[in-house]
Amino acid sequence: MAAAPIPHPNDPLDDVRAVISQSLLGIAAALSDLLRPMVPHDALVIFTEDCTGRPQKKAGAAQIVEHVTIAELDALRADASGLPQPARFDAAAIAGGAHPVVVFTADTNAILVLVDVDGATIADDTSAHIARIWQLVALSIRQQVATASPSYLQDSRLASRERASLIADLTDAHATALESLLVVLRSPQHGDAAARQRAIDIAAGAMVTLRGVSDRDRLLSEEPVHSAFERLRDDLAPLVRHGGLDVEFVPPPATGRPLPGEVAHAARAVVRGAVLALSDATGVDRVRIQWDCDGSNLLVDIRDNGAGDLTAETPGLGQLAARVAVLDGSFTVAGTSGWGSQLQIMLPLDVAAPVINVPEAGQLTPRERDVLVLLAEGARNKAIGAALTISENTVKFHVANLLHKTGTTSRAQLVALVAGNAG
Repeated sequence: MAAAPIPHPNDPLDDVRAVISQSLLGIAAALSDLLRPMVPHDALVIFTEDCTGRPQKKAGAAQIVEHVTIAELDALRADASGLPQPARFDAAAIAGGAHPVVVFTADTNAILVLVDVDGATIADDTSAHIARIWQLVALSIRQQVATASPSYLQDSRLASRERASLIADLTDAHATALESLLVVLRSPQHGDAAARQRAIDIAAGAMVTLRGVSDRDRLLSEEPVHSAFERLRDDLAPLVRHGGLDVEFVPPPATGRPLPGEVAHAARAVVRGAVLALSDATGVDRVRIQWDCDGSNLLVDIRDNGAGDLTAETPGLGQLAARVAVLDGSFTVAGTSGWGSQLQIMLPLDVAAPVINVPEAGQLTPRERDVLVLLAEGARNKAIGAALTISENTVKFHVANLLHKTGTTSRAQLVALVAGNAG
C-alpha cells in the first residue's frame, strides 16, 4: 500500500538553493538533511565522475559511508540504468553487505544512493520531486568542478595521489595473499584434486576482479586527451555559435597520454576563461586554440588577432594563472602590438616529486630514499623493483625498514609522512 504523500516544503526552491550553495565537500550532508523527511534513510552516497579526486560524496552512518566502494557504486549504476526512477533494490551489495537502497540517476551520469531506506513505498509525486532536485544538484556539482578554486584543485590532486597509493597498497596485499594461496593449492601434497581445482579457480577469479577494481579506479581518475579536448569544444560551442567569435581548434594527437582528471578539468576551465577574456579585448574576432602533449605536460597555446596589448595583469587572467600555479604549471602572456596576443600554458601530468625530510632519528639509506620516493608516487612493489633493478622481496625488505625507522604502520602512512614534509 502506497504511503501518504509527504507535503513538500513551502519554499522548495530556497531549500534546493541551500543545498547547491554548499561546497563540494558539504553538499552530500545538506542533500541528506533535505531528503530525509521525504525518504527516511541511514546514509546518502553520491557517485560522480566529474570529481576525479573524490568521486564519492557521502553522509550518514559511518558503517556505510566508510566502507562503500567505487566498484559497488559502479555496479549499482549499471543495474539502475534504464529502470524507472527511482530504482529500488531490497538487498543491494554496498558497504560490504546487503542493504535496501533507492537509486536516482542524473543526466550527468552521476547517481544518488539512499541506503537503508524504510520499507514504505515512495509516493510518485515525492519520487518526481526528488528526481528534479537531484538533477539540479548533479548539474551544480559539474558546474562547481568546472569552476573550481585553486584550493579545490590542490585538494583534488592530493586526494588522487592518496587514492592511487591506497589502491596500490591494497592490490599488493591481496595479490600476495592470493598468489600464496595458489602456491599452496597447487602443491601435490594436498589431496582431493577436485576441491583443489575449485579453490584455484576461485582464487584466480578473485585476482582478476581485484585487478579490475584497480583498473576501474584508474579510469575514473584519468581522461583521454582527445576526449578532454572534445569536451572543451562542446563547452565553447555557445560562444562560437552566438558570440560572433571565430574559433579554430587544433586538437592534440589521438594517441596522447591520458590526462589526470584534475588536469583535464583545470585545462578546460583555464581555456574557457582565457577565451572569454580575449573576446572582451578590443578588435578580437578570431581565436586559435591548440593542445599538445609531450608525454609529461599538457601544452596549451591560445592566440588572438587583437591589438596585442594583453598582459598577465589583464582582468580575468590573474585568476587563471593562480589555477595553473596550483598544479605546478606555467602561464605566460605575450603580445605584439597590432599582431595579437598569445597565451601559453603548461600543466604537468605528474605530481612533483616530494622533498623528503625524514627526522634525524629515522635516517634513511640512499636506497630507502629511492624506495620511499617511488612509494609516494603510487608505485607498487613490482614497479619499484623494476625501476631500481631489485627483487620484490628486496623492496618489501626496504619498506619494512622504512616503517620501522619512521614509526609508521602502513604504506599509506609513509606516503602521508612524505606529503606532510613536502608541504
